[in-house]
Amino acid sequence: MENLFELLFKYRPLVFEQADFAFAAPISFRTWLGIAGLIAASAVATYTIARGKSTVTDRGVMAGLRVALLATLVFCLMQPALSLSTVVPQQNFVGVLMDDSRSMQLEGDDGTVRSSFYSEAFTPEESPLLQALSERFALRFFRFSDVARRVDGLEEMTFNGTHTNLANALDAARAELSGVPLSGLVMVTDGADTGERPLTEAIVPLQAAGVPVFTVGLGEESLEPDIELGRVELPRRVLQGSTLMVDVVVTQNGFRPGTAVPIIIEDDTRILTEETVELGADGEPVVARIGIELPEAGARRVRFSIPSQAGERVDRNNARNAWVDVVGEREKILYFEGEPRWEVKFMRRAVSGDENLQLVLLQRTAESKFLRLEVSDSTELEFGFPTTREELYRYRALVIGSVEASFFTHDQLQMIADFVSERGGGLLFLGGLSAFAEGGWAGTPVEEVMPVILGEPSRGEFGYFSEIEVMPTPAGYAHPAVQLDAEPLELQERWEALPPLTVVNPLTEVRPGATVLLNGDRTEGGPRQVVLAYQRYGRGVSIALTAQDTWLWQMHADVPLEDQSHESFWKQMLRWLVDGVPDPVVASSAEEEVEPGETVALTASVRDSTFIDVNDATVLARVTGPSGLTEEIPLEWTVEEDGAYAGSYRPTQQGDYEVEIVAMRQGAPLGSAITYLHSAPSDREFFGAARRTQLLQRIAEDTGGQYYTPETVSRLPEDITISGAGVTLTEELDLWDMPALFLLMLLLMGAEWGYRRIRGLV
Repeated sequence: MENLFELLFKYRPLVFEQADFAFAAPISFRTWLGIAGLIAASAVATYTIARGKSTVTDRGVMAGLRVALLATLVFCLMQPALSLSTVVPQQNFVGVLMDDSRSMQLEGDDGTVRSSFYSEAFTPEESPLLQALSERFALRFFRFSDVARRVDGLEEMTFNGTHTNLANALDAARAELSGVPLSGLVMVTDGADTGERPLTEAIVPLQAAGVPVFTVGLGEESLEPDIELGRVELPRRVLQGSTLMVDVVVTQNGFRPGTAVPIIIEDDTRILTEETVELGADGEPVVARIGIELPEAGARRVRFSIPSQAGERVDRNNARNAWVDVVGEREKILYFEGEPRWEVKFMRRAVSGDENLQLVLLQRTAESKFLRLEVSDSTELEFGFPTTREELYRYRALVIGSVEASFFTHDQLQMIADFVSERGGGLLFLGGLSAFAEGGWAGTPVEEVMPVILGEPSRGEFGYFSEIEVMPTPAGYAHPAVQLDAEPLELQERWEALPPLTVVNPLTEVRPGATVLLNGDRTEGGPRQVVLAYQRYGRGVSIALTAQDTWLWQMHADVPLEDQSHESFWKQMLRWLVDGVPDPVVASSAEEEVEPGETVALTASVRDSTFIDVNDATVLARVTGPSGLTEEIPLEWTVEEDGAYAGSYRPTQQGDYEVEIVAMRQGAPLGSAITYLHSAPSDREFFGAARRTQLLQRIAEDTGGQYYTPETVSRLPEDITISGAGVTLTEELDLWDMPALFLLMLLLMGAEWGYRRIRGLV
């Protein structure tokens, strides 16, 4: 299409985009030309008084064709032209950035690797492209993966880069060429950007400097057939003995939808489990939800992989690794109950054998009288519910049973809300006669924390009472808290076999953003009861369990003695409640897997015992490598964010690294935290390795450049000459002799003559 445009209009569309339109005829000539046009128009007007066989319509059509012909002729005589700025030959520089990452070694359908384009395009003795560029510009070559480095020739290319950072490469080339007249940058890549930095940060300075980027896309837009294990969502810290529900995202191209492939989950010593997933349509991600158990404490590196399938183009994108720290400590949960009831007894019995849960019970027995169980010492909770943040924040989770809101002071109510939003703890609300709206919780600071919407308190002499059949929602079937230690195919049957429960708090709505895991159908009909729902609130999570007697799942006559559904439910509920609750010091790294010699950012969040951000701490990272040697790295406050500290580390050996971050203030310890790294050659270049055409087009369009493929790159030298920056001169390009104008005049004359013949006027 572009060739046809150039044939008709003399120049390519890009020339018209870059140039300004003008008439080159002198002003005096234009004046006489205008007079001649008026005379011609008068002559044409004689058509209106012509008689004979012609009708008014005939005369109008012929006059219109004659006016159009004369207008075209006048347009040509006005000498239309394009005013175009072009770069001065050999007075400007062009930077050529060549992708040096591992993805350049991927083969295409024809068996040639992507990097072969460099030999074809930039070999001095053989390349017309290189010759054309060299005639116009002074060239500077760069190779890039994570950053750009100057090279003198193709022999310095290694194609061994383990990740591609387009933003860093553009920045480095722009900075190095900032002191010379720069016409543009040419970036040759597949566009598979694996860097974390937004491209906008590199594009904005190029726009400000007026430097266009001309991108050349290599490789295929779709690798077929290929399976890619795209993402694994796994918590970094989990309590020993917990069942993890892991989301594994799988995409494919070129395989038949519905094809079943295995996902193998293993750690360093054994296969943990194996599940089968059915592939979706081409390019459509499928989420496989897999349950795994990690019974042994300690840091574990878990591998998720799909075996290479027959004919698969790339098999190095079939596996992902993730670190999990399996914690064997006892997590303290405070359960405050306002009245004696069976739920307390059976909940405690359900988790009594769990060595990783310490359920501390504070139960009101009379006015200012409390029963304390499972406390660590005689002073714990001796005055009842905590009155200070430091006392409450020692617990990782809080369960509030059937207790009226008026029992608490306003400061305690605010403290409970802050326990979730600021401390990041888990808060579970249980149903009961003095819970939710019936307990006067509406209008308190805690109401906003609840995932359910409180209505008016139930009225009547005996309040509200209903029996409900409880069943999981679609989201519930995928959540670990409601799995009941059952096999996936048996889960629905297990729930259907459980006896009904009762509720005394009519709750049918949840807040925007909340998720319902269990619903209850009332035996007498009516709106569906929300039984179990949760929402993220600030740093923590709040959960509402509105039934008042889950103990029936243990003691009902229809429940077999060997049925452990009640025990499993409460173990998973309380483990979920403490899952992800942060310590005062939290450690993290930008990457879990890094290359030897690659710098990785280490960060820490530091708070005191009341979880207030600390900016004046002394923070140290102790990094223990595979050889057992320990290095100490100071972390500095970032200034941009309260309580945030950062530093960096460069591993030199392959293997596992333990990073312990210790925080102190004025000699007193604030806490410590551990994170882990694995150093080894990375396969990240093989994930999303198809050509990213849209990304490369965006870079070119945003900077004023053009996008090319190997088939169209021959236009590159001329395009830079036309649209490049640097030292330029202005030239005028004639348009009066465009073939399209002569064809138009012939068409108009032929149309008038043809019309006369058809109408019998000749």
